Amino acid sequence: MVSVLFVLLIVAFYLVMTQSGHWLVDDDEFSHVKWVAVLDGQSADLERSDYAAGLLAEGRADSVLILGRRSLRTRSNAEFYVDDFMRLGRFDSNAVFMVPHDDPSTIGEAFTIIPWLKAHHADTVLLVTTAAATHRVKRIFSKLSGDSPVFLTTDIHNYHYDADSWYTNRESRKNWLREWAALFASYIDLWSSGELTAADSAFHKPIVSVAEYERSKDVVINLQDLLPKVQKKIEETAPISSMAETSSSSAQDSIKSSTATTSSAATNTASTPKSTPADSTKN
Repeated sequence: MVSVLFVLLIVAFYLVMTQSGHWLVDDDEFSHVKWVAVLDGQSADLERSDYAAGLLAEGRADSVLILGRRSLRTRSNAEFYVDDFMRLGRFDSNAVFMVPHDDPSTIGEAFTIIPWLKAHHADTVLLVTTAAATHRVKRIFSKLSGDSPVFLTTDIHNYHYDADSWYTNRESRKNWLREWAALFASYIDLWSSGELTAADSAFHKPIVSVAEYERSKDVVINLQDLLPKVQKKIEETAPISSMAETSSSSAQDSIKSSTATTSSAATNTASTPKSTPADSTKN
């Protein structure tokens, strides 16, 4: 009896462990979505950006939000992600949005984009993240949004996580352990959280399209607006220049006058005859 129970426990443990990899994954089916949000945290391969670019190129998505944390003082990962993304196809720069932020977690990212999506009346949004995080991410966004908009997730089938054989791969095992811990932590973090509204904006910098971002870099100087300022500056400096020129002219005149006086004195001295001893004797 004990041996049978032991065997049953082993079988149950095996089934739970093998299926637990799938419990982390929410793989929704869809044919088309209006919005795709690429969450930060992708590897150097930029597998999430590649997946979103494929959807946009195939016409299965209309617009893409690319999120990225601040990596330097005034730069963010979003800028680097966007630069690479726009090289993957001939995409409309008005349909690709850059989302720089300072959020250290998925919950922070939700606080960043949910109000913006509500303000833009988004109805369905596909969240692109690692497969092991899909269940957790979908739950976080759905709870904070109040199911409006509706959030979907998908398994992008990247080698970092394989739900069927997660225990055979080191990266998959790390993701499995990390995501189960993060899932339990999210229940605590969201315990007293309410629904976000369009007024609850929390982004580090304004969310802008790539077209707007490019225009902000190409600064055009309007010379017509500068002319009055230049004229005013010239008028302010003109009296100072005149005084400097007058002083310089007076100094030059004084030098010339002094030189002339010295020359005249030298001439008079040279023209006056000197008395000789003979002349003194005659007198």
